[in-house]
Amino acid sequence: MGAGGGAVGGLVGGVLTEYLSWRWVLLINVPVGALVLTGSALWLAESRQGAARRLDVPGALLVTGGLGLVAYGIVQTETHGWGSPSALLPLAAGLVVLAVFVAVEARTKAPLMPLTLFRLRSVSSANAAMVLAGAAMFSMWYFLSLYMQNVLSYTPLQAGLSFLPHSLSIVLGSKLAPRLMNRLGAKTLAISGAVISLAGMGWQSLLTVDGTYLGTILGPGVLMALGAGLTATPVAAIATSGADPADQGLVSGLINTSRQMGGALGLSVLSTVAASQVAAGHGRAALADGYGTAFLVGAAVLAVSIALMVLALPRRRTDLGHG
Repeated sequence: MGAGGGAVGGLVGGVLTEYLSWRWVLLINVPVGALVLTGSALWLAESRQGAARRLDVPGALLVTGGLGLVAYGIVQTETHGWGSPSALLPLAAGLVVLAVFVAVEARTKAPLMPLTLFRLRSVSSANAAMVLAGAAMFSMWYFLSLYMQNVLSYTPLQAGLSFLPHSLSIVLGSKLAPRLMNRLGAKTLAISGAVISLAGMGWQSLLTVDGTYLGTILGPGVLMALGAGLTATPVAAIATSGADPADQGLVSGLINTSRQMGGALGLSVLSTVAASQVAAGHGRAALADGYGTAFLVGAAVLAVSIALMVLALPRRRTDLGHG
């Protein structure tokens, strides 16, 4: 469902930007959010095992603030450099806040993220792999959109339409993943999907100023998206299968949070890398080089994620709960 929403969102975003304003890409979430809230209140049925959990407000504020400060510090390196106080202070503050978050979670009675869950090999390794995979894969949409519009001079609508094969490839990968898991196993499928995506990112790093849609964007984009769809489901399955039934929802939310937070931090780093490369040149050629470098660094990050999957992800169901 998330992949299907992404498929629609890319096209709708292009239409809104083309015929209204880029601000509508953000504003459209207000009525959408209102519909989701209304539908949730009317049709969603509550499901609990045991007593209701109390919301850990301090934990939520600390982890959000810490990650936000780290991301802000990384972005500041683009204009001020890694050694500047503008970058180092928020980075240091973010790490301190995250350390406080860990200390709070270790002592609170109803933690937002029980640290004992990370003693499970399945949970810790899957979330670490997902953070790195998200850091690499999440940036695909951002840099391709910039490349198509800033280098190839696509309109926003053309860019939105160009993403349809990518989005459909994620949907296809997500639909195929459960069936392939039964044949290959979750670990093998997760690694295979990430390797496919890695091949696409390496291919996509060869961006040039005179690229074309069929020759430069379509092939590597389909590989990146298909691999992402094949990877996410088995990694999530490994993370949740090692946890107790009462913690299934929590671990499921955690793996999604890891993907989103990895994407946010990864985009901060890769956009800084791209900007540094662009600043070293001039014109559209420098832009293409910068975006290509971002894909190359993203491929390196994804390679680390694959290595972690190979070494740390449990293979058999009987291994999932072992440390």
